[in-house]
Amino acid sequence: MTTQFSVSSIDLELFRYPSRQESNLQAWDAADEHLVKHLIDTEQAAVNTTIVNDGFGALTAGLLSINPQWPLTLETDAKTSLLGTSQNLTRNQLSEDSLTWVNSRDELPQGIELVLMKLPKNLNYFSHQLKRLSHVLPAGTPVLIGAKAKSINKSLLETISRNLGEASASLTWKKTRVITCIADGKARTLPTTTNWSVDECQLQISNLSNVFAASKLDIGARIMLDNMPKGDFKSIIDLGCGNGILGLHAKQCFPEAYIHFIDDSEMAVASARDNWALNDLDNPTLIGEQATFAWDDCLTHMSEGFRPDLILCNPPFHQGEAITDHIAWQMFLDAFRRLKNGGILHVVGNRHLAYHVKLQRIFKNCTTVASNGKFVILQAQKISKKAQEPELEVEVEVEVELDTDKMSDTPHPQSALYGKPNA
Repeated sequence: MTTQFSVSSIDLELFRYPSRQESNLQAWDAADEHLVKHLIDTEQAAVNTTIVNDGFGALTAGLLSINPQWPLTLETDAKTSLLGTSQNLTRNQLSEDSLTWVNSRDELPQGIELVLMKLPKNLNYFSHQLKRLSHVLPAGTPVLIGAKAKSINKSLLETISRNLGEASASLTWKKTRVITCIADGKARTLPTTTNWSVDECQLQISNLSNVFAASKLDIGARIMLDNMPKGDFKSIIDLGCGNGILGLHAKQCFPEAYIHFIDDSEMAVASARDNWALNDLDNPTLIGEQATFAWDDCLTHMSEGFRPDLILCNPPFHQGEAITDHIAWQMFLDAFRRLKNGGILHVVGNRHLAYHVKLQRIFKNCTTVASNGKFVILQAQKISKKAQEPELEVEVEVEVELDTDKMSDTPHPQSALYGKPNA
């Protein structure tokens, strides 16, 4: 794996996040190099710049290497992008003092004079990002978009022109091109959520633009809904939750359970939160928050004291343009570390990904629960001979009048997730 990013006089050491992972993928691509080279060749001044979709900080680090005071706003929907960029700036002794971080639902700043973008895999999300920019960019603002040459066609240029301003592409360099768009100053109507129903579960689903399976139930999730695990589960994690469909149905199957939704995509976490409220799944007999939501890299920042008894997982095998199984590896390893002794990891995946090999290696057991021609559901149980680490005992303060007949002496199962309650 190459970690040395070199363009003109810039030399950086860049890693993906987390830096230790079962992957040989590098932290940037030639389109990042092309954009930085273009700025150097054109002697671009350090004006107020917004960077969108900067995978692991190659563009940000490149600009700060040119000028450490370059005023930058970074927009990302991926927590790994935020964490990876911060990690690489620290590694290269570059300060974050001139940076402002926003996610893809935050309001963009005024006064932007230049935009750098990487073309995302999800073109609906790309259109959404262009429309967001159309609300804040004055006419004449340049927007430079780096992409693989094979991804650029007449349809893409028309999409950019329709949503932000006229666009044209550069000559090819290292199989990449830089698209130059000049904002026309006309604000476009922002897209609404995509809404659909899962009739067999009586669930209503609302998706933001960068959520996987935005317009319909994906096949993997469908087979999982038909084959939920058996047991008496009280604390459940929907890991890589997307719109939250697995966690929502888990609450229907296990009404006494507390559900925790986690995803690398901020839009996914927001969609899961909206869908929880939309479907009114709270059990009136339970105390405290029955669902929590975290924008995080797998289970990286979860409290060591929290021990779920079930983790549901539909792992992604793409990260941006890259096809990789390192995310599944990390999910499975995190699940093994965090599950209580006897806890279950319930996984759905494409048959060809051979997740059973990984689960057998990590858990020393793996059972096939169900399968069809394309997907398989696997289950692994944490069975450890070591003494289980004690769970945190946290008292929960409830500021409403309670029916003491229904109260339990058991602390709120989610209270230890990220430290103190309400933190």
